[in-house]
Amino acid sequence: MKFVYFNDTGREVKIHPATRVHGTECDMSIIEHLESRVFVLPEGTYPWVKMWDFGPERGLSILVSPQKD
Repeated sequence: MKFVYFNDTGREVKIHPATRVHGTECDMSIIEHLESRVFVLPEGTYPWVKMWDFGPERGLSILVSPQKD
């Protein structure tokens, strides 16, 4: 399954390292404002998404983790 995230936050979004550890494939570089990113999840899963705001110094971070029913 593919999940597309569009960054309309006005800020850079970092991808949490656990995204890849949990089995999601993606470009791990920072997602710039107005940029889309495709996350490819293992077959038979759906995305569980969590975003953190660590403030102006550390910024935003997103985790995309595959889940099964």
